[in-house]
Amino acid sequence: MASTAAKEGKEKFLVLPILVLILAQMGTSGDNGALSLAATALTQDLGATVADIQLANMVYSLMAGAFMIAGGMMGTIIGWKKNFRIGAALCALGEVVLAFAPNMMVFIWGGRVLVGFGASFMIPSVLGLVPKIYFGANRALAFGCIGAASGLSALLPLVLGVVMEMAGMKVTFLVLAAYFAIVLLLSFKLPEIEQNDGKLKFDGIGVALAGLGLFLFLVGISQISSWGLVEAFPGAPSIAGFSPAIPMVIAGLIILAVLVVVEKKVEAKNGLALLPQSFLKTPQVLAGLAASAITFFFMGVQAILMAPYLQLVAGWSAITVGVISIVTGAPTFAFSMGIPKFCPNANPRRVIQLGYIVMAAALGCMAMAVTKTGVNNMLIYLGAFLAGAGAGIVSSQANNVVALAVNERDAAQSGGIQTTMRNVGQALGIALLGAVLLFGITNSVKSEAASNDAISPEVNEQLADMNFSLVSDANFEAQIAEIDMSDAERSELVKINQDCRYNSTRMAYAVGAAIVLAGLLTTPAIKIFKKEEA
Repeated sequence: MASTAAKEGKEKFLVLPILVLILAQMGTSGDNGALSLAATALTQDLGATVADIQLANMVYSLMAGAFMIAGGMMGTIIGWKKNFRIGAALCALGEVVLAFAPNMMVFIWGGRVLVGFGASFMIPSVLGLVPKIYFGANRALAFGCIGAASGLSALLPLVLGVVMEMAGMKVTFLVLAAYFAIVLLLSFKLPEIEQNDGKLKFDGIGVALAGLGLFLFLVGISQISSWGLVEAFPGAPSIAGFSPAIPMVIAGLIILAVLVVVEKKVEAKNGLALLPQSFLKTPQVLAGLAASAITFFFMGVQAILMAPYLQLVAGWSAITVGVISIVTGAPTFAFSMGIPKFCPNANPRRVIQLGYIVMAAALGCMAMAVTKTGVNNMLIYLGAFLAGAGAGIVSSQANNVVALAVNERDAAQSGGIQTTMRNVGQALGIALLGAVLLFGITNSVKSEAASNDAISPEVNEQLADMNFSLVSDANFEAQIAEIDMSDAERSELVKINQDCRYNSTRMAYAVGAAIVLAGLLTTPAIKIFKKEEA
């Protein structure tokens, strides 16, 4: 018998539930934004190093990425509202631990772990509740609103920045704790939904394999630029002189391949698996998952290329860069929610194809904006706007494309794997383009210096043992300060670095655009545009 929510969800669009889900989606973005704003406070109050802050960022992504699929399965077993509340409560508790952490050990392995674990329950529940509450055109609009939350999230760093400036880090994290507590209380206003019939068995083996495989893959892929691609960088972990990053990626992929085989047997035996076969055997589901991954890959490209270049090379302030987030967030919000609202019968395949093209155009625009010592401001703002538009266009359809292609239970459970694909996509964007940038600059500087008659062999010999990244001219000069050279050689090396930095950044943008456009190859699999409701 259909629930009250199901009947209402077919007739009218329920506003309060979608507001609760949007607030939950925005909350995790706010937590990550607060961490980036707290870098100075963490250094002064808790004695954090740069490595500690990087680890704090990574631990959240690892927890969320490794357990999102499990969170999606738990929602199917214990109910989506209960799953959502567990996640919100854990996030609130995690923020309290972050506020009162006496040292970085507690901050990272207490607070950040709790928030990441809470997100792995709450965020899959956001996507799991939508198919249970909304139907037909209302469902497409609801998924569009969830996508629009990414645009609204751009406002949170600015608000939290004001709180951080006026009241400090502790109050900022306590504000976030109150925020998640409010989300928890509002969740009791969610409408009644249908519960699963019968007892469903938790897939412990699948959770263990997925957690370990994703953990190894994400750690390996995220550390390529820090540990090295093949040979280990000086001071980095090593295996007989080689970087452990790629072996970890390979080990993770092998474990995930074993997971696929195991899950087929588990589903045949129990009727429910962590990774249902419908996710793997339905081309449209794979295309929808690819759309989620590519959108967040694209966001990862922006994070590793645009913001650092603006701050380190162009000399933009954090506040000015924050304005860019608004320029990106506004069209994300408008297109994510506007397309389902005003074009409910739009062809999902064509919409996603358009989104990919706009995202690639955004990266091309950003590449053209780069100069050797700064950026073309007009092109940067245009690129930021196109970036938000492209992400919003794809987000308006990506989640619904998956839900259209599978049954209701699998559609609800898909929230976990969709969110995991987002984390994997973003990690790939940061790692892959970071590697292109790092190795491009390092190899180019060494090659150009070696072929330049103005640089002595003695200087080139010392450059051979160094690695270079995206830094300002002043920081580059500081990096080579200990090398004994003439002022003319130093000036020439700065010019070489400018050229290599410029060319490598543009090349990284080009690689990112090519990968985004490759997503067009998956779109022919999108063939189900509407689902007939029983």
